[in-house]
Amino acid sequence: MTRIKRLLKITKVICKYRLDEFVPVMHLPPALKLLFMLAPWHLFPKPKQAPGERIRLALEELGPIFVKFGQILSTRRDLLPDDIAEELKKLQDRVPPFDSKVAIAIIEKSLKAPVSEVFTTFDSAPLASASVAQVHTATLRNGDKVIVKVIRPDIKPVINQDIALMMTMASLLEKFWEDGARLRPVEVVQDYQSTILDELDLQREAANASQLRRNFENSPLIYIPKIYWDYTHPSVLVMERIYGIPVADVDTLKSNHIDLKRLAEKGVEIFFTQVFRDSFFHADMHPGNIFVAQHSPHDPQYIAVDFGIMGSLTPADQGYLARNLLAFFQRDYHQVAQLHIQSGWVPASTKVNEFESAIRTVCEPIFEKPLKDISFGNFLLRLFQTARRFDMEVQPQLVLLQKTLLNIEGLGRQLYPDLDLWSTAQPYLEGWMRERMAPLGMLKSLKNNIPDWLEQTPEMPQLLHDAIKQISQMNSPQRVEIDRQIAEQNKKSRNSLLGAHKDYVIAATLFTAAWLTQDSEVITWIKALSPFSIFLGAVGIYYLVRRKSI
Repeated sequence: MTRIKRLLKITKVICKYRLDEFVPVMHLPPALKLLFMLAPWHLFPKPKQAPGERIRLALEELGPIFVKFGQILSTRRDLLPDDIAEELKKLQDRVPPFDSKVAIAIIEKSLKAPVSEVFTTFDSAPLASASVAQVHTATLRNGDKVIVKVIRPDIKPVINQDIALMMTMASLLEKFWEDGARLRPVEVVQDYQSTILDELDLQREAANASQLRRNFENSPLIYIPKIYWDYTHPSVLVMERIYGIPVADVDTLKSNHIDLKRLAEKGVEIFFTQVFRDSFFHADMHPGNIFVAQHSPHDPQYIAVDFGIMGSLTPADQGYLARNLLAFFQRDYHQVAQLHIQSGWVPASTKVNEFESAIRTVCEPIFEKPLKDISFGNFLLRLFQTARRFDMEVQPQLVLLQKTLLNIEGLGRQLYPDLDLWSTAQPYLEGWMRERMAPLGMLKSLKNNIPDWLEQTPEMPQLLHDAIKQISQMNSPQRVEIDRQIAEQNKKSRNSLLGAHKDYVIAATLFTAAWLTQDSEVITWIKALSPFSIFLGAVGIYYLVRRKSI
């Protein structure tokens, strides 16, 4: 009965705002097309509001779960027209607080103690209220000022119910919409489900905060509040209370003489440090979650809260992303096109020259402007629209990154309109790439991978035996083709090894020079290698030299 009531309410909202106009009716099967033709929304007049505004108002009326979905959807510039995406950015959690008696009951049940025993003071009036949780202020027995975050009661069944309805709609879109397979709406809803369910576990949020705090220990860039683990539970989070100026309050920042230019640049530096140094980034950096400390106005420090949504990238995605951005900075569109194909972001059958030409068409007009006038968000939007023509699939692992980058750029330009995001980012990316490709970076990678290689070594004889047995059972044409491919691969490998010989000699020279000049960091890494790994490296270099002399 609850689901039926919810479905009726959703139908009523669809009718009120005539959202049926956004459904690709012509692509539906005859039965569904007939159902849409007979649906009750045709009895309602078309609203006067623009399409984007109608969608926003409908989501707000449907409640916090749909609002949060709309907020995440607003970052998907590859899915939405400009006007709708801009309208969805206005969505805000306008959720009334729940009864403080219920909040206290949840706290006492989770902590297995009365509130009066855990805290010397507890403010029953919520400091803030959102779609998933609300926050109270309190003081611990040791005198520490804290905030207490409490999950809304009975929120999970509501979320599951609404997500089930979203999944049904997404499945229909994916099946009957011509762009459905490429844009993968079911996967979008699944990502949203994972994100919002993660937010319901405050212990996970506490773990995210602790990791981020370690990553920026004693950093002048950003401060992460302390987590009080003894009082933290999946439904309750107790965290150090912070005091700062909301980052969106520019007038107050100015009256406190905060260096806004430095503050904007630090925001960019924080983003790239999280993404490339740590591969662990705060993915919900909207103005409501960011504050500015007042203690050092000429070298300002950010303060972050709300760590429910975090993102990460694989080393491969980090490398491809950095190389793509640097290629854009250098206007090397051929490299950009090749990287998109190599990474699998566009189909392997894509013609490099055609894709390169399309990217150049998008980028050149932008680069003709002064760098400070270039909007990275608009640039990404144009790039997505171009890549769509080449069947570029949505990359789920990059969605949170895109959202965060757009938030950072919007925040930076609000603080300092002349912010040059590109020139601020370029030196950092170039330094990261140099460090990654330098001998010390290669040595670190080698040290990290050797344990996995050694662990897999005992399995190699069996794997080799199985492969030989499988080849022996093939028919003659198949074996001839396999032999041809193996011979071709061996030739490529031999050429690449011979070509790499000079690189090894250069690397060996650099390491020797570092040793002779007593570079303590290099010495530490070399000493950290096991004798066996050093032996493997020596054998490898000997093999290369031997092959070169043959």
